[in-house]
Amino acid sequence: MKKTSLRIMVSTLAITMMAGVFVGCGNKDGGEVKNNTNNNAAQTQKLSGTIQADGSSTVGPITEAMAEEFVKDYPDVQIPVAISGTGGGFKRFVVGETDVQNASRPIKEEEKKKAAENGVEMTEFKVAYDGITICVSKENTFVDTLTVAELNKMWAPDSTVKTWKDIRPEWPADPIKFYTPGPDSGTFEFFTEAINKKAKAMRPDVNPSEDDNTLVQGIGGDKNAIGFFGFAYYEANQNKLKAVKVDTGTGAVEPSLNTIKDGSYKPLSRPIFVYVNNKSFSKPEVKEFIKFYLENAAQIVPEIGEVALPEAEYKDQLNKIK
Repeated sequence: MKKTSLRIMVSTLAITMMAGVFVGCGNKDGGEVKNNTNNNAAQTQKLSGTIQADGSSTVGPITEAMAEEFVKDYPDVQIPVAISGTGGGFKRFVVGETDVQNASRPIKEEEKKKAAENGVEMTEFKVAYDGITICVSKENTFVDTLTVAELNKMWAPDSTVKTWKDIRPEWPADPIKFYTPGPDSGTFEFFTEAINKKAKAMRPDVNPSEDDNTLVQGIGGDKNAIGFFGFAYYEANQNKLKAVKVDTGTGAVEPSLNTIKDGSYKPLSRPIFVYVNNKSFSKPEVKEFIKFYLENAAQIVPEIGEVALPEAEYKDQLNKIK
């Protein structure tokens, strides 16, 4: 599948996952991903079963795309990808309900402790880099850049900001409508920690949703709205959204694949992860799927609108499976 089709898939992810439907994909040049059935071992092995995945709405599109290609080779394997946010997904993962946990932040110590209490051991795989993107509507003609101090002034738990004029006197006195991911989202936690210096510290009058497509529609449809989510959702909806540049004091930086990759988009660039229950590796379909994931991530991750790791890093992580 071509690049544009993959970007559209991000916009329709919530619908396709709920329906259990997957949309096929290839690399950005229209080529095919690596086909495990070309290997002798894979050719003689018939895989079946269900791989349960849940968690981050940012990592979800990557895992869904991987599942797409994998089930072409192994049609008897089912890989439903649920989206309950990173925190919501970890609640299921640490009690052994899921095989694969999509996470837009590292696992917390209290989550590790809960996993240990339930006999769940895990392996962490870093799969990409993402930049949390602050967006306004395309109809908003005055917001181009916000400083970190202004972002804190807007989003802090004790914020008194109600209108754009409260941020800068030359801006209109129109009331701002705030959109955020839900509190179980790793994106929500990372943003609040980076901007407000405390995870989950947020003004109370926001419009939260675990469905990033809902946030896209809300922000894109209101010229006085502002919100944030993973970079891929902005990439897929540039016809209705404008990305806000962030200034840390050394100049405004726009989120892009390049600025996320080189780390200049601060402080909202971050690695994103997949965690696998070690017991699940005893199931051949899980082991083959994670191998497939790492072998093809360098191709597929950029098509979803995220930043791939160097291919050597994916190869190194294959040793974790062994």
